[in-house]
Parts: sequence; C-alpha cells; structure tokens
Amino acid sequence: MNHFRWHLLPPVTDEHPINISGSSPLISQLLFNRGLSQPSQVELFIAADKRLAANPWLLPDTHQAVGRIYQALLSGEKIAIYGDFDVDGITGTALLIKGLTILGGETIPYIPHRLKEGHGLNTTALNALQRQGISLVITVDCGITGLSAAKKAKQEGLDLIITDHHAPLDELPLAIAVVNPKRSDSAYPLSELAGVGVAFKLLDALYQSMGREELLDEMLDLVALGTVADMMPLLGENRYLVKEGLKLLNTAPRPGIREMAALTGLNPGSLRSESISWVLGPRLNAAGRLEHAISSYKLLLTDSPDEAKELAIWLEEKNAERQRLTTRTLTKAREQILAKGVTPLLIASDQDYPAGIIGLVAGKLANEFYRPSIVIRIGEQFSTASCRSIPEFNIISALSECRSFLSRFGGHSQAAGFTLPTKNLPRLAEQLSDLATTQLTGLELRPRLDIDAEVSLSALSGNTFKSIQKLAPFGQGNPLPTFLSHQVKVADCRLMGNNGAHLKLKLEQDNIVWDAVAFSMGNRLSEVHSVMNIVYNMELDQWRGQERLRLNILDLAPVDKTG
Repeated sequence: MNHFRWHLLPPVTDEHPINISGSSPLISQLLFNRGLSQPSQVELFIAADKRLAANPWLLPDTHQAVGRIYQALLSGEKIAIYGDFDVDGITGTALLIKGLTILGGETIPYIPHRLKEGHGLNTTALNALQRQGISLVITVDCGITGLSAAKKAKQEGLDLIITDHHAPLDELPLAIAVVNPKRSDSAYPLSELAGVGVAFKLLDALYQSMGREELLDEMLDLVALGTVADMMPLLGENRYLVKEGLKLLNTAPRPGIREMAALTGLNPGSLRSESISWVLGPRLNAAGRLEHAISSYKLLLTDSPDEAKELAIWLEEKNAERQRLTTRTLTKAREQILAKGVTPLLIASDQDYPAGIIGLVAGKLANEFYRPSIVIRIGEQFSTASCRSIPEFNIISALSECRSFLSRFGGHSQAAGFTLPTKNLPRLAEQLSDLATTQLTGLELRPRLDIDAEVSLSALSGNTFKSIQKLAPFGQGNPLPTFLSHQVKVADCRLMGNNGAHLKLKLEQDNIVWDAVAFSMGNRLSEVHSVMNIVYNMELDQWRGQERLRLNILDLAPVDKTG
C-alpha cells in the first residue's frame, strides 16, 4: 500500500484578512486554502444560496430544446427520457419524468442495460422507442459522443434533445438541441454541472417559460443525489444545488430514501454529502451494476411505502452482493498485476470479470498502486473496459489518441470507459502503455495528501467541528478539512472490522483524548508506535441514532519520519 506525500498548504498571507466575518484563525486558514480571501466571497460561499444559480438560458441550445419540448407538450407527443445507468443518469431521468409529468407530458423512462447495451445511445433502443410511438427522446448524462446513433435517429425521423456533461468530440451529434456546458461555445459560468444538473437547468428554463418556477425546488433532492454521487466539484452553483437538495433529503425525504436510510443506520434529518457518497450512492448504483437500474429509478419515484421498503431491501441485498463480487474480482485482478509486475499503466483482463464491477475494481487498483488502471471484461468479439486514473495522467485524452482501435469511448480525465473489438486489445494496450510510460517515467508516483493546517488535538475541542460545518457541503473541490498533529500518544490500537481490515485507536495529547479509526489500514498495525504523527479529518460517527465525534485517520508515521 502506498503511503502519502504529505503536503502542508501555505499559511494565510499578510494580505489575507485573518479575521474574516469573525472567524477563528483556523477557519480563516480553511477559507484561504479554498481560494477565498474577500468577505463577499466568503459570505456567498457559506450562504450557498440562490445567488449562485446561473441563468439556464446561457446553456447552449436551451431555446431550441425548450421550444421542442413545449411543442411536444402541446401536441400530446410521447416523450422518452433516455438516461445512463449510474446515479447521475437515474436521478436525471427521474427528474425529467417527474418535471414533465407535472406539466401534463406523456413520458416513459429508458435506461439501457449495462451488460447488454453499455453506455450511451444505441440505435436498437432508439428504434424500439420509435416503434412504441415515441417521437421525441431527451437524453440525460449521455449522448454527446453518440454520433452514429444520432445520425440514424434523424434519418428515421426521431427527434433528439441531448443533455450531457461529458466532454464533446470535435463533432456534435445531429440533434434538435445539444445542451452541454462543456461545449466550446457555451456561455454558462459553470462547466462542471452533473448530468442531472444539466437536466435540471433545462427544466428550469422550461418552467420559467411557463411561469411554473415555484415547483422546481421540490426536485432538488434528486439533483443533490446525482451531483454528489458523480463526484462533481461542490463549488459555485453546485454548492447551492446540493445544499438545498440536502435540506429536502433531511426534511421531506422520498419514501425510498427514507427506507434506505433506515436500513443503513443513517440518522433521519442528519444526512450529509458524505451520506450520499458512502451509503446512498453505492446502493442506488448496485441495481445497474448487477441487474437493471430501473429498480433504483422506481425507488426514487414511488409514493408507496410498501414498494419503497421492498425496493430498499432489494437494493441492500444487491449492494452486499456487489461488495462480495468486488472483493473477489479485485483479488484476481491484483494477482494479475503483480504477476506481470507493476508498470506505469496497469491492465487486468478476464472474460469472467463482471461488467458492472470493473469500474470499482479499476478505482481500487488505481488507489492502491497509484497508477492509471484499466480493467477489461473480454468478450468473444467485443470487450468492454473501465479506466481510473491519477492526476498525472489524463485517461480520456489518452483514449482519444487511440480512438482508431475503439468502437466507442467516453468519460473524464480520471474516469472513462470504452468498447472495442477484442482483436484490437493487444495493440491498444501497447499504445496506451507507451503513452503512460512516456508521461509518467521520472515522476514520484505517490499520492499527495493536502493538509489544511497543523494543529494540536486540544485545538479541536469546543465549537471547532460546528464552525467547520459552516463550510459544508464537502466533496470534490471542497474537501473535508484535513489536519496534521505531531507527537500524538497512541494509548490504544487494535484491529476492527471484517478480518481486521481497520484500526481502532485511542489517541492522547495534552490530556485530551480522542477516539479514532483508520479505515483499510489493518495491515499497518506493525507500523503503529507509542507516539505518532497523524493526518486526519474530524467526523461525526452516526450509527443507529447515536452521534459521536472522532478522528478519521488518513495516514500516520513515526515521529522521526514524514509523509
């Protein structure tokens, strides 16, 4: 396992107002680390209110999209919402179905099967929808690279509105509208909306045009779920969308969310962005990974307590199965990697790797070895792969350079996927490996751990945690504050969890005692000395109605060593 490179962020500069809005020096340091120096910036960041919401009409092709949807509503056309099978796509599909139904639209959802259809638009599905009487298809979180499918749809007289947030190719798909903040001609101030965020802004424009804006707020919980689960940066407008969505999740949760929270021990009314990342999101994703994502869609929209409970139990079972499959597949993939030797680019492939799991396994390999990692499910004629990368290597750019080998691909700089003819695998692997070797050779490939401030454990007492929570919601772009404490006494340390996977510690400094947990560090028990330097977050441990502050250890080292 890699240990981190510890990087203590620079202290507040003399030009920076130390006492922003009456904040403590520690809070001012946290604000400074997040690029906030002016009182007005700080106030807006903390408020995270509707002032952050941009004009939806600034998104490209919004006028065309709204016009076509309005026409469909007036004429009673059947509209299909075509969403991806991850949480972002599922929530976006649910949002547009709900939003258009309120306006009297006749809508049906379509979410492709991960294994049988894969990501993105496919002609077979579009043809089937057209045979059902669908004349307009609106995509969510997909479609931007579906040039061939879009072209065929146009030829068949099927209208497409594409809403997506993935990077466009040089050519845009043929459609009535292509609503995407990443288009080069986009005037929208935030390019990092989630797919559900783009769908929400389209609905925002439509509702504005019809004078129904007051109904939008009741759907922000769906936006929060998709935005956090898709790891979008919680900056700018995303802060507003997630903050308001979390309020809904806590005050008026949908029956399905209420049942999921109850099953997983989450405290009602205390859901945070971390609750989505670590608990709700994985369960909503489990359906699409193992069977079909439509079950998660139904859970989000059902009004029936009985159906909500039934679906929540089913998702809990599927998530447990997903965890078992991930562990088994990871073990096999790791053995493959180690047998070949650790190289700048890690590739593991097998015909038995479950398609719904390979992305998770690739992510775990990338974290463990700190190398870009590709996990491939080999098929007889075509193979599918998921990629996870590190900041030093842009995987979507690398795939773009190898596009001649691929049937289709898409994603982001650190997460992507592709399909290709199986016969092309050797040449693709060779070219990608060459690119990785060229770009990564000579670099110290260890993950960097940014540290907000060096503090003593005593500095964290009182209202410190409550003050830190004013900076929430936390996530990508606004990480949980991370602290370093030197020379902390380890009063107790023992293994915990299944097979001793984690460490449970009792830490002491200046007569202050803290409980702490170090997840996935059970194998480092022998490294724990009586006195240690530690890097950690503060967290509120919530379980079965109980709440308790503790430290979440991210890394540790003997006092004579640094990270």
